[in-house]
Amino acid sequence: MSLPSATSTAPTAASADGADAARPSRRASVVMAVLTAVGLLVFVLLASGGTSTLSLASGRDVVSLPDLVLPSRWASAVLLVGCAALTGLAVARTAAGRRTPGWVVPVFGVLLVLAFLVWVVTGSRVSVVSLLGGTLLLGAPLVFGAMAGVVSERSGVVNIAIEGQLLLGAFLGAVVASLTGTAYLGLVAAPVGGMLIGLLLAVFTVRYLVNQIIVGVVLNVFAIGLTSFLYSTVLSDNAGWNSPTGLPQLPIPVLSAIPVVGPVLFAQNLLVYLMYVVVAVLNVMLFRSRWGLRLRAVGEHPKAADTVGIPVARTRFRAVVLGGAIAGLGGASFTLGASAAGLAFNREMTAGSGYIALAAMIFGRWSPLGALGAALLFGFASNLQNVLSVIGTPIPSQFLLMAPYLATIFAVAGLVGRVRGPAAAGVPYEK
Repeated sequence: MSLPSATSTAPTAASADGADAARPSRRASVVMAVLTAVGLLVFVLLASGGTSTLSLASGRDVVSLPDLVLPSRWASAVLLVGCAALTGLAVARTAAGRRTPGWVVPVFGVLLVLAFLVWVVTGSRVSVVSLLGGTLLLGAPLVFGAMAGVVSERSGVVNIAIEGQLLLGAFLGAVVASLTGTAYLGLVAAPVGGMLIGLLLAVFTVRYLVNQIIVGVVLNVFAIGLTSFLYSTVLSDNAGWNSPTGLPQLPIPVLSAIPVVGPVLFAQNLLVYLMYVVVAVLNVMLFRSRWGLRLRAVGEHPKAADTVGIPVARTRFRAVVLGGAIAGLGGASFTLGASAAGLAFNREMTAGSGYIALAAMIFGRWSPLGALGAALLFGFASNLQNVLSVIGTPIPSQFLLMAPYLATIFAVAGLVGRVRGPAAAGVPYEK
């Protein structure tokens, strides 16, 4: 027996994923209706008058755009009318048993977030460029973590250890960058930290068939304990070991001068550019290559894959280690990519980002592009919390701190709808 070619089968698999993503979901329609109603009540009916000022300019623009001054109540009302129209479309399609177009939920989310932004900055001025640029920086570790989860789970291994991979990557990146005096060598060392955790995960789950969830949780605790111990015994006594330099901005000529989009996408550091490359390459490799076809076959039906000659254990082992390296690269975002000056490593500085990355992977339906959008949504929630805490808002600070996690809950539990992961994910395979 021979394996079908990737070119003939991959589009079918990709279209199947897209069809699954568009299945009707009554739960998503209900959540959209509730969020729209709450938005109309809070952002329009109970809102005070005033204007919101959104700055679109940056220091790199060829043409400086004027500030966008909006009447808060009316602008929010218009955006929420759009949300209501999308909700009506979703409800009608669901009631008729028809599939809701895949673009409905993302567009609804964008409109709702814009309505919230216009309402919350009433009487203040916010730079859209800084808000979106910060979203990329804060979303980068989530994107890398989500990509690690996609690669691993597509092969059939649940990667709960993303948190530990991010943490050890941040640790090694900071230490190597501090000792060598260059952030680029730290960027090379960070994936090694993630690979070490990925290697342990692969050994226990693929070689010895230990429960994948338990091993992942144990490895997270191990990474937290190891880095905390080294921080208190080594880094605290040797300040030169924990003073990394950060990655400088590398603006792309011409592209970085495009108003709004240019400074956000093309005036970033090397780590963000690597994020673009990783997402694009993984998306192509998963759905348009023989390697991706074999990987997905192992994750869906390992026995059938083994029958046609695909080495299941080796494929899973390599996928888990590769995922660990990608997550370790994301760990460098916390120490090397957060600012040009660099940040010293601190205990548990990942603060649960690995679990949010897992949620982004599920929200993105185990697809690189979907996981990218979900991770950036959570990154936007984190950055918005920072911005609002500076300008001052009527929202209590405790709720601002909860914003990224609330966004995660609403997205995964409410809007994600009906999803199905790889059929063999979490199931050990013994030949």
